[in-house]
Amino acid sequence: MNNSTRCIVIAGLSGGSGKSVAAVALAAALQRRGKRVMPFKKGPDYIDAGWLTAAAVQPCYNLDPFLMNAEAIIASFQQHAVGGDLALIEGNRGLYDGVTAEGEFSTAELAVLLNLPVLLVVNCSKATRTVAAMVLGCRELDKRVRIAGVILNQIASSRHEQVVRQAVEQDTGILVAGIIPRLENDIFPMRHLGVVPHQEYGDNNAEVAVSRLAALAEAHFDLKLMSQLAEPRCFSTLPVAQVSNAAPVTIGILRDAAFQFYYQENLDALRAGGADLMMINALTADKLPPGLDALYIGGGFPETSAQQLAANVSFRDSVRQTAEQGLPIYAECGGLIFLGRSIRVDDQEYPLAGVFPVTFVMSRKPQAHGYTIFTVEQENPFYPLGTQVKGHEFRYSVVQSWEGQPEKDLALRMERGTGFQGKRDGLQKYNVLALYTHVLAPGVPAWAAGILQAARLYQKK
Repeated sequence: MNNSTRCIVIAGLSGGSGKSVAAVALAAALQRRGKRVMPFKKGPDYIDAGWLTAAAVQPCYNLDPFLMNAEAIIASFQQHAVGGDLALIEGNRGLYDGVTAEGEFSTAELAVLLNLPVLLVVNCSKATRTVAAMVLGCRELDKRVRIAGVILNQIASSRHEQVVRQAVEQDTGILVAGIIPRLENDIFPMRHLGVVPHQEYGDNNAEVAVSRLAALAEAHFDLKLMSQLAEPRCFSTLPVAQVSNAAPVTIGILRDAAFQFYYQENLDALRAGGADLMMINALTADKLPPGLDALYIGGGFPETSAQQLAANVSFRDSVRQTAEQGLPIYAECGGLIFLGRSIRVDDQEYPLAGVFPVTFVMSRKPQAHGYTIFTVEQENPFYPLGTQVKGHEFRYSVVQSWEGQPEKDLALRMERGTGFQGKRDGLQKYNVLALYTHVLAPGVPAWAAGILQAARLYQKK
């Protein structure tokens, strides 16, 4: 059986160009018209993926050429685009921006790999014909990249739109498929290097934001033209992944406003390996539920919920006690912070779970941001010795005090990236491994396998 799905990439000239607004608006408008939109996010970003999930009412999957090989990217795209009316990939940074001057691992390279057309979002603030020059430059820089249409952002007036539209279409031959008018209030307030996560809006306010964007697309996008510019692809329906017939295990997931950074692929990989996932709200639950075989604490912004986390004394105590009893716990970034002794935010210190003797403090500047590679050098509950892992890190937290030594007490050596301290990462104690690096399961088969194995060993005990 074959299914035809129209496919397109939405890219920008830079970060902050408006591509998230355009992508979420398009997904929301089509979803409200009864279309099935299958969203994807290029790169390691969780926040945009969360907004795309909210808009499309479908899980968003990440496609990252650094973290995944070409075969894994193609397989994931084909598997998760099946059955959609539109498969929409939101790019990251600028169209040609990668990790090298040649744009390695860029949105452009992903579009070429999948042979998909691009809708280019251009910020037109204080510019008219120069917009055409920028579009022309993007078209000519790499002839393999097919720019099918343009979305004009930050349009100040109907006159501004008319002049820019005419210049782009006359000078480049590329159609303008829609505009985003200059808005009095940002629908997506910015924090750090991206937009605020939809979980922090609350369900009602996030729905209001998505509805506003759907209305914006209805008013200012040529939705019919955008659909025509997207390329139809026929995907063979792939067989459903076989779930492991090994004994099932129960893995707890802390998922709430504080801990929200989870790749859908990671959760899928645990389920495919035979895990039942139990979502737990660290802000409201009295304690960890009984019957867990492992606990996975993802990243997020625990600092924004530090007061609530600190106030939930019984839950913090239960996490520390179950760690001491040997429950396998894998923690990333925000999860690492939660397992520390305390965190200082705005001169106020908040106690945390206390598994590790670490005090964190929040900085106003990024302390680590980008792709990482680490090698496993010490025994731990999850990764075999010698395993090399690609991931990424993004943090504003600083290790203010720690009663440990990097070479002795950190299991992972950083080949690329910052890590916890001294170019190392991976605090370990009992059956706990906590690290700043996030991993994407399709690029690291050992990740899900390690958590599942640790859970089964604990279950047997």
